[in-house]
Amino acid sequence: MRMNGKVCIVTGAARGIGRGIVETFAREGAAMVWALDMNDKEFPALEAAYKNVKGAAVNVTDTAAVNALVARIKAECGKIDVLVNNAGITRDGLIQKMSDDDWDAVINVNLKGPFILTRAVAPVMMEGGSGAIVSIASVVGLDGNIGQSNYAATKGGVVAMTKGWAKEFARKGAKVRVNSVSPGYCRTPMIETVPEKVLEPIIAKTPLGRLAEIKDIANAVLFLCSDDAEFITGQVLRVDGGLVL
Repeated sequence: MRMNGKVCIVTGAARGIGRGIVETFAREGAAMVWALDMNDKEFPALEAAYKNVKGAAVNVTDTAAVNALVARIKAECGKIDVLVNNAGITRDGLIQKMSDDDWDAVINVNLKGPFILTRAVAPVMMEGGSGAIVSIASVVGLDGNIGQSNYAATKGGVVAMTKGWAKEFARKGAKVRVNSVSPGYCRTPMIETVPEKVLEPIIAKTPLGRLAEIKDIANAVLFLCSDDAEFITGQVLRVDGGLVL
């Protein structure tokens, strides 16, 4: 039970990778997993399935709402052990067709969101002397992609913040570890809308011969958040089946 007794926060938790991480943490014995998302329709089912899951409707770009929720979690649970910054959106387009609104929306959720959550949670972890933060980046943030200037910028920024935070939060003896996971293409509800003819060339270029499943990403996050990774910080773990080597 690698999350035994830990208090965890996961953003973008209603579906896809976020939900997979919540369920994995819950099964691994977390004391409580706080599932954050703007879509609260999935919370009743999650809470019914797992007694150690609580859903909270919150916009990760709303500083006041985030700060209030983090204060509530600390008051109710006495600590915060794990933060997973997973919430993210896409608004793809070639740069000459990308609007300011599409740029700003992705920057706010994917980059500002992790900053706001981490700014609220890290002091609680440092005060407690330990903690693990994992932010979901992307291979696009490492290698770029056509039509995803905004998305690539945010995920590259997440990687850069991860490295800086790993140094910053370990000051004064605090054992707060910060890492990121960079998935390749993963079978989520979002990717299921992509035609197979588009996915086939990607699968063909992947040495392991398939797309990632949600459990592949969730298990990588579980490892980095667990005590098994207690000497790993500032790292970027690709989970892409060897798509980019």
